[in-house]
Parts: sequence; C-alpha cells; structure tokens
Amino acid sequence: MVRDHGFHPVRIKRIIQETADTRTYVLDAPFPYRAGQFLTVRACGALRSYSMSSSPDTDSELTTTVKRVPGGLVSNWMHDHLAPGDLIETTAPAGVFCLREGTAPLVALCGGSGVTPILSLVKTALATTGRRVRVLTANRDADSVIFRDTLAELAKRYAGRFEIRHHLDDRQGLVTEAEIREFVGGDLNADVYLCGPAPFMALAEDTLLGHGVGAGQIVAERFTPLEPTAGEAAGVAAEPGRELGPENEAAAGRESGGGTVTVVLAGKRRTVDQHPRESLLESARRAGLMPPFSCEMGNCGTCIARLTEGEAKMRVNNALDDDEVAEGWVLTCQGEPVTTHVTVEYEA
Repeated sequence: MVRDHGFHPVRIKRIIQETADTRTYVLDAPFPYRAGQFLTVRACGALRSYSMSSSPDTDSELTTTVKRVPGGLVSNWMHDHLAPGDLIETTAPAGVFCLREGTAPLVALCGGSGVTPILSLVKTALATTGRRVRVLTANRDADSVIFRDTLAELAKRYAGRFEIRHHLDDRQGLVTEAEIREFVGGDLNADVYLCGPAPFMALAEDTLLGHGVGAGQIVAERFTPLEPTAGEAAGVAAEPGRELGPENEAAAGRESGGGTVTVVLAGKRRTVDQHPRESLLESARRAGLMPPFSCEMGNCGTCIARLTEGEAKMRVNNALDDDEVAEGWVLTCQGEPVTTHVTVEYEA
C-alpha cells in the first residue's frame, strides 16, 4: 500500500461558521477516505493537520473543521483570509483513528474541537452498522459547542441508538472521574474513542482503565494546538522525554557511535553517524536536509518515509496501519534505529 503524501491544490466550495472560533471548510476534493481521518494543510510555511467532520458513508462533500488557536499561524490565516473559491494545498487523507469492525457499543468522549473526527465516526457507525452509539462532549459554554444542531438531528433520527450528552464547564465545572464513570456505566465491552486536549485525554484514559475498560478497547486521537512557537517556525522542536534501553547488540554499538543513518530525499543522499536516542527525522536534519514534518508526535503521518535497509522502532504510531508498517513505512519523527545501519527514503 503506497500512501499519497504529496500536496494537491484543493478549492474551497463553501465555509460554514460553526461557532465564533470554529469554521468548517467544504472542499472540492475527490479523495477517498475513511471516517475519522485527517488531511494536512500546507500554508504560511507550515504544515498542520485537521480532521474531517464529514463521513464518506453519509456525505457527498468532504469537509474539514478548523478551530482558531489564539496566536496560531495557520488556523488564524485560514479564518482571516480564506474565502469560497480559494485554493489551499493539502495531502490526501490519512490516519488510523477509524471505526473498528464489530458489534460492540461505541462510546466516545471528546473535548472542544475533538468532536470533529468523532462526528465523522458517529455518522458512519449509525449509517452502516446497528451499533449503539453514545457521545459525551465537553465545552466551555453553550456558545462553544461545535455541531450542536447536527448532533441533535442525529439523536432524533436514531432515537434509541444514539445518545449525546453535553458537558458545559461554566455550569458544571470541569469534567470529573465520577462523571466519566457514570457516563460509561456498564458498557465495559464498548469500543471507546477519545479525542481532545491532553489534560482531558489523560483524565479520561486513566478513569476508563480504572473503571474496568481494557486498554485494547480504547482508541485515542491525541492532539495539542499544533501552532508553531518561534522555535518551531524555524524548524526546531523539543524532544519528548522517554526511557529507552539497548534493544540488541547493534544498539550497544550505536551507543558508542558505531552505526549510520542514510537519508534519501529529493535526489540527495546523506549519511551521518547514529546518535543515541535520536529519531530518523532528527538525523535527517543533522545531515543538512529539510524533510517534511508537522506534529512530531506520531499522529499526522506527514514525516513518513520508507526503510530500505535495516530496522527502526517507532516510539508512537497513531498514523500508519499494520500493512504500511509491514511494507517498511515509518514515521521518521518517532523512528529510532535498532540495527547498525539504517537507510530511509522519502517519497519524491
């Protein structure tokens, strides 16, 4: 399976004002996609990924929904400058936050704009399965609830199968463990989907695990406001802390500087020594190349390349499916060499 990570000109057909700070862009984009996926926008010298709010099973038009981030480079540019008829550059859809097969109930918990991919999943689950679907959304106040009318219409159309509950911080305070446990109730066999800001996600996941939901039943789409700081705009990003031990004898050789990383990008081939705990993306930068990247969290898939020699282990993978990994694709922002010599090739 070869994924298209090139950029394509896409025309905006309409813009829908969802809330004061959230807009949906209806795109003239004939991309095939799965409910829950995202596409990556290239603008203002940066790459940012936004989820689809449409479903390929219920909607004839592809839509992506963007919330304005205070001080954000791309989201503010999109809100302030784009109009119907304008062209933007996007990748084809990608991502693995997709509906699992089965008959188990679907329970979703989302915060703020995290409802965007959840809406896509809900539409598909209701239209193509007989599964029971329940969603808890958390927002600051009533005016900030995204897709309120759409969700209400679905609840009316699928009465008895679909439940939507809105939590409003200004009336109820922040979401609590007790509220999450009460909402999940006895649906301990459900597939549970989570999307929202990091603190919300951490609370939800910890509460679910403590409530008896299995880790394998939880599907999470993690995001933070991916707007560049001054350092990120210059292509510099902090490396997340982690604990990694030597995987094998080759790893021990890398600790002493014995391994190499070769990167092929845009007709250039560069080789550098391996550095302990350095990602393939960081090695490529150190080699003087400018590889594509966006989130650097293993979520968006923008940094994908193919391993043509050696092996690498990904710390996090929320973008590639099993078939793609088996074919040698790797998220270079998360991949670390586990053999003495590794070669990765970016798509032309």
